[in-house]
Parts: sequence; C-alpha cells; structure tokens
Amino acid sequence: MAEEEAPVLDALADITAVSLERSMLEPRELMLARIAALAAVDAPAASYLLNAGTAVDVGITLEDVQGVLIAVAPIVGTPRIVAAAGNLASALGFALEMAEAELEAEAEG
Repeated sequence: MAEEEAPVLDALADITAVSLERSMLEPRELMLARIAALAAVDAPAASYLLNAGTAVDVGITLEDVQGVLIAVAPIVGTPRIVAAAGNLASALGFALEMAEAELEAEAEG
C-alpha cells in the first residue's frame, strides 16, 4: 500500500513511534501498558492489530498479554476482559490470514 493511500494508518504509526521515543518506559513495558489501556477502553480488534507488530518486536509474548489481562481484570471488569480476549483473537486471526496470503502469493509468483 502506497503511503498516500493510508494517511490514517501512517499517522497512527507516527504517533506510536513518537510514544516509543518519548516515553520514560522501556519499549517492552510501554507496549504492556498500551495493551492494558486497549483493554480498559474496550478497543476494537483493529487497535490490537495496529499495536501487534511493535509488541512482537519488543518481545511481548502471548503469556505477557494474558498476564496483563489478568492484572487489569479487577479494575476494568469481566466484560472488558472478555471483549479484549475476543478482539485479540480476531486480530490474531486476521494477521494469520494476511501472512498466509502473502506466503501463497510468494509461492505463486
């Protein structure tokens, strides 16, 4: 996708980069905080997907995400945690579909 075709995504990527650069937290801890915040605000799957690449890049694991959701559950409540888990699963499913499509395109091309 050309840069001019995704101005909103580009702006969100820029915001994330600035957040990583300016935060006093280490990148891994910052992404854990972002995951907690996404659960707290009942973020949609797309928001998790937008943060997934950076989270993986800084070493966030599935166990880390589960730990964050368990940690914030008493504060944000069961409905938000259930929604977060579902949205995370949707984001992961979409990411896997995209990866499979890219592999198939490479194999055909």
